[in-house]
Amino acid sequence: MNDTGAEEEEEEDDGGNDHVGDVTLRQWLRPGRTVDRVACLHIFKQVLEFVELAQKQGVILRTIRPSCFMISPLHRITFIESASSSDRSSEHSTGRAADFPEQDMGMEAQRNPSSHEIDENFPLRQVLAKEQTWYTSPEELAGGASSFASDVYSLGVLFFELFCVFSSNMEWSRAMSDLRHRILPPRLLSESPKEAALCLWLLHPEPQSRPKAREIFQCELFSEAGEALAEREAAVDIEEKEADSALLLEFLLRVQQEKEEAAQKLCRDVQGLSTDIDEVEKRRGVLKHKGLMVSHAERDRIVGGDEAGPSEGNDIVSPVAESRRHSEVLSRSARLMRNFSQLEQAYFSMRWKVDPPGVDMDVDGPSSGGKQIVEASPVAGSANDRLGGFFDSLCKYARYSRFEVKATLRHGDLLNTANMVCSLSFDRDEEFFATAGVCKKIKVFECDTVLNEHVDIHYPVVEMASRSKLSNICWNSYIKSHLASSDYDGVIQLWDASTSQTLVEYKEHEKRAWSVDFSHADPTKLASGSDDGTVKLWSINQEASTGTIKTKANVCCVQFPSDSAHLLTFGSADYKIYCYDLRNTKGPLCILSSHNKAVSYVRFVDSSTIVSASTDNTLKLWDLSKVMRNGNSSNACGLTYTGHTNEKNFVGLSVSDGYIACGSETNAVFCYHKSLPMPLATHKFGSSDPVSGQENEDDGGQFVSSVCWRGKSQTLLAANSMGNIKVLELV
Repeated sequence: MNDTGAEEEEEEDDGGNDHVGDVTLRQWLRPGRTVDRVACLHIFKQVLEFVELAQKQGVILRTIRPSCFMISPLHRITFIESASSSDRSSEHSTGRAADFPEQDMGMEAQRNPSSHEIDENFPLRQVLAKEQTWYTSPEELAGGASSFASDVYSLGVLFFELFCVFSSNMEWSRAMSDLRHRILPPRLLSESPKEAALCLWLLHPEPQSRPKAREIFQCELFSEAGEALAEREAAVDIEEKEADSALLLEFLLRVQQEKEEAAQKLCRDVQGLSTDIDEVEKRRGVLKHKGLMVSHAERDRIVGGDEAGPSEGNDIVSPVAESRRHSEVLSRSARLMRNFSQLEQAYFSMRWKVDPPGVDMDVDGPSSGGKQIVEASPVAGSANDRLGGFFDSLCKYARYSRFEVKATLRHGDLLNTANMVCSLSFDRDEEFFATAGVCKKIKVFECDTVLNEHVDIHYPVVEMASRSKLSNICWNSYIKSHLASSDYDGVIQLWDASTSQTLVEYKEHEKRAWSVDFSHADPTKLASGSDDGTVKLWSINQEASTGTIKTKANVCCVQFPSDSAHLLTFGSADYKIYCYDLRNTKGPLCILSSHNKAVSYVRFVDSSTIVSASTDNTLKLWDLSKVMRNGNSSNACGLTYTGHTNEKNFVGLSVSDGYIACGSETNAVFCYHKSLPMPLATHKFGSSDPVSGQENEDDGGQFVSSVCWRGKSQTLLAANSMGNIKVLELV
């Protein structure tokens, strides 16, 4: 709000007061100010009106002190003292007192003394203590009861402070002490005799001799200044209305600006949609033309080369096939409409990555560049084809809608209730998968046998026992029979599944180890993360660690990319993801921070993209190339996936061909596609009896604890906290 006129008048009135907002009257009454007679009478008149109103309601205020009033730049007075300080209950307090409930300026100063100090030698706390004594009437100091006359005495002291200015705080303090004995400064007596007379009347030692509030209004001083006070009040009212109108104007201009920006954005969006609609229609035309040519060629081959006209070629599709295709289109369309707003957001997000808001959309219209895309690949487009990219995402989202159960098995023993599966992993050729968990056993199953044999109980082909609960397992990508495990004692073990024996044990972690991972690029290298705040680097050819990365928080997960043995990422309990170049572990390459709780999993989607899971109920997609290029991780998070529930447990995370699977504390599996923020498929486990294995509707506090894709297929392994494992297929 711009109020230049008011500020200029303030400088003229009180010697250059540069307060922008409201201040206390005590701050306003500073030494060295200039006295404006009309302005001071206007201030006093407002306080007097307040006292008169209180007296009419039978309320004795006892708080007529400068620290209990706020003054605006336009000299508008507001009472801020709590009504609890008066001699009547709060139901008798005025409306203005309610503007600042239970706020005493003395307490305010104690909370913020530095913001209200008068100077270093005369702090406000000392002033407030003196003020309370100066404004207390003689009868109250003598132990008598408070009365309306006591408030009038306080008015006299305030009147004196308004009309007297002192060069220093010490001079002001001496004058206030003299005032107790009704000794006024000679300058006030000589230059302002009427003001001095009114002051002495208000400060009369006998309470009954002091005037009532209405009598003060009738005194000669107010009668003479009546016209000037009325003009002053009118000017203040006009200035306040001007200030309010300026505020209204500023608000309306801001709304207009935002609406204009929204309208421009809407125009750009509509223009972009029109461009993309034209492009899609062109691509559809190309496809139909190619389809018609293929149909004619096929028909010519069948009938031995007889010519068929275009009109005959249109009759090849049977009514049944056409009806089936139409039903499928309607089904997919209904599913898309249920997630319309999220798909719309994803579409415009992809468009803005190429054409940021503010860029002329005509540049990206259906020009020669679009024709080249149609000719090269009419649907999928090139790597830079924005529309093709969204089309690909939409197709992958629409392609699958649910999980289908292909097989079910149990990890634990029937008589053991501690059966939670903590980790699942496929071997190098994806023929076998291993399970591990709190039952202290690694079990290896043959996948095709589990899928093809319809039996109630599946037996593992290999079973290996550990001394401690297992938290994670990982197969070696080169040596088929080798796998590594981490356990609750902090031990990292290397196993040979072909002999069911332990090859080597690494015991350098001091606390529980949560994660272990083999490098795909260098299968002799592996890494582990622990609650001791370290990441250990190991080699299968050495008994001791080859390196250690120390952090300040628990390490929850570690992950190598598929194409590099030098890059390592890990998630931490400090809500962050760390990326390290193992050739220089003195400091991280980058730190990714956007999660609100501990990062429980990190997985590579491709060589420059990772997805992370956290107990803040989200997954996040990160673009490492942006961080490496700009050195700034603030915009590295490209997408946040929500829908599942994850607040306190490890629920699993797995990525394959752009599809992201995770568990949920609702005992369900969720599947996302990397380009869209909402789940495309879910599967509810249901609760199961620990003995019979039969499922029921109540989940009983169970949760999905691990998931793992089978390569680039649609097959997903999922297990829950009761040891139930399901082989699911995305359909």
